[in-house]
Amino acid sequence: MCLGKKVYLCADLYKTKYLKMTTILAIESSCDDTAAAVIRNGTMLSNIAASQSVHEAWGGVVPELASRAHQQHIVPVVDRALKVAGVLPADLSAVAFTAGPGLIGSLLVGSSFAKAFALALDVPLIAVNHIQAHVVAHFIDAPRPKFPFLCLTVSGGHTQIVKVSDHLTMEIVGETIDDAAGEAFDKTAKMLGLPYPGGPLVDKYAQQGNPKAFSFPEPKAHGEFNFSFSGLKTSVLYFLQKQTTENPQFIAENLADLCASIQYTIVKILLNKLQKAAKHYQINEIAIAGGVSANSGLRAALLDLGQRKKWQVYIPDFQYCTDNAGMIAMAAHYLYEKGAFVEQTFMPMARMR
Repeated sequence: MCLGKKVYLCADLYKTKYLKMTTILAIESSCDDTAAAVIRNGTMLSNIAASQSVHEAWGGVVPELASRAHQQHIVPVVDRALKVAGVLPADLSAVAFTAGPGLIGSLLVGSSFAKAFALALDVPLIAVNHIQAHVVAHFIDAPRPKFPFLCLTVSGGHTQIVKVSDHLTMEIVGETIDDAAGEAFDKTAKMLGLPYPGGPLVDKYAQQGNPKAFSFPEPKAHGEFNFSFSGLKTSVLYFLQKQTTENPQFIAENLADLCASIQYTIVKILLNKLQKAAKHYQINEIAIAGGVSANSGLRAALLDLGQRKKWQVYIPDFQYCTDNAGMIAMAAHYLYEKGAFVEQTFMPMARMR
């Protein structure tokens, strides 16, 4: 993966000025969670986040509202992260931020704050790829996967199978050709009349239902390891329209079974492709990451499949599944070791004549 940012590698500067300073403040603002974390020598000292309830009334994230909420939250969140870590701004070696992908307005708030903070402290600035950070979150706590490993990265905006060769060398070997799995969860939840965010509620009700009560097709995708979820959403929509026409109370009467069946189908699609990739690359070190990796159905199914296939399965702690600054900090730790910093230029005001 490439951050698409201009960086400089200055070995002499790194060795003389920054070698003994390994405390990094990381900021995450890619969507609707404002988060900050502090890491020292690869050990997480704090991981703080503030969520935004303003989007619930709209049934989804409103980009403009998200960026405004980030502006309100970022100072207190950073302040809290530093205090919990017991770190003063003067102790920082570098400041890291999420460079993308994400909502442009939300990213702008986090990147602007990080740039200003780093400039004021005269410390390096580190740009982190959000999806790469989800994968690197596996190195925050033990057990840690061995290289190479495959990581199924599943969130509201992305669904990928990533072949990981080292902490910063990754290759996408499969991805969704249309919608992400997280979007499929949220959109089908909306069809069922569940409030936003619907994905966690589908998981909740699914635990009480029969996963084979209703059958939904597995959409075909071009590419052996690619995914498709658009057709699944359409299939669920038509099925519900037909059933509710015959019985207006159908959803209410079958909510748990519907959630269980939808979740079962999404998880089956994900694991079928992951299984094919693992066989193709002959890799038995398997991990999951991203917001959907918090789904209990996916976790249980992966552990079961891993046991049958004799895989070593790695699942991150819940706090490092959804968007968080801890994963940004961990990725920044490895980028810092390489001396990969974003070049900042300061243009002073022209002198008055």
